[in-house]
Amino acid sequence: MASPVVEIHVPLHESETLPETAYAFPWIDEIDEFLFEIEEQGQAKVFDDGEEFGDVYVFFITGADENTLLRVASRAVTLGGVPHGAFAMVTDDEAGEFGLGRRVDLPLP
Repeated sequence: MASPVVEIHVPLHESETLPETAYAFPWIDEIDEFLFEIEEQGQAKVFDDGEEFGDVYVFFITGADENTLLRVASRAVTLGGVPHGAFAMVTDDEAGEFGLGRRVDLPLP
């Protein structure tokens, strides 16, 4: 039986408030750290390493029911500095590729 996976798609927009020489996407590390903490707490698991996919950066989580995963994804995209326009794709661990599935706008209401 397939396990649910939520892909968190965040637009690759550079942070405008950073010095010119700073890393342009510090929110990637923020989300990675947040998801690591969520995994340590046993709320969800990181399914795969995040990666750039076109004009978005994608994080992958699993290890819980769909509603829990969507709540975690919603919390992740409300961290400081994360660009607006994030969305989730609800899929499963048997999907042949990512970016397919049911789209859910984030953060959740």
